[in-house]
Amino acid sequence: MNAYLDWLIQLDYQVFFAINDGLSNAYFDAILPWCRVPLIWTPFYLFILVFAYSNFNRRKFVVFLLGLVLTVGLADTISSKIIKKTVCRERPCHNALISDHVHLRIERCGSGYSFTSSHATNHFAVAMFLSIFFAPYTRYARPILVAWAAIIAFSQVYVGVHFPLDVICGGIIGGILGGLGGLFYKMV
Repeated sequence: MNAYLDWLIQLDYQVFFAINDGLSNAYFDAILPWCRVPLIWTPFYLFILVFAYSNFNRRKFVVFLLGLVLTVGLADTISSKIIKKTVCRERPCHNALISDHVHLRIERCGSGYSFTSSHATNHFAVAMFLSIFFAPYTRYARPILVAWAAIIAFSQVYVGVHFPLDVICGGIIGGILGGLGGLFYKMV
């Protein structure tokens, strides 16, 4: 088991450097750091709230809003408060073995642990919740929602604050929680 874990961590490092260093370019440098900023997400999420408010009766809108808040709250709590504090994995930009080789493309690295990425967990939870709750409206929007979450997750690796496994596992956990939350609140 130890040999497999060592192999997986080495692979994670290699993929991290393939993204963080190997994909370096001026276009990504200009755009991907902004993908992490809540101000950039706000118009998209406001649009979703306005859409829900405009298309649902009051009861369904309240159920939607409550479901979304509880789903994201649960995803964030599991990622930030439970998994990160249990695993205690250092961020790439704080990892003594590799930090000198990390291209940090934001002002500061972040103070918390790395595994799992809360950005990935939360945005995939939102994407899956919306995909299920808004069906059939999301038939064509589902790929856009998942791509949105994936770009935010990818940017975490590119800017140097998370390893690929941090965002992959965060995305899986968020996707599962968002899917379950969407199904539960769709039945209400």
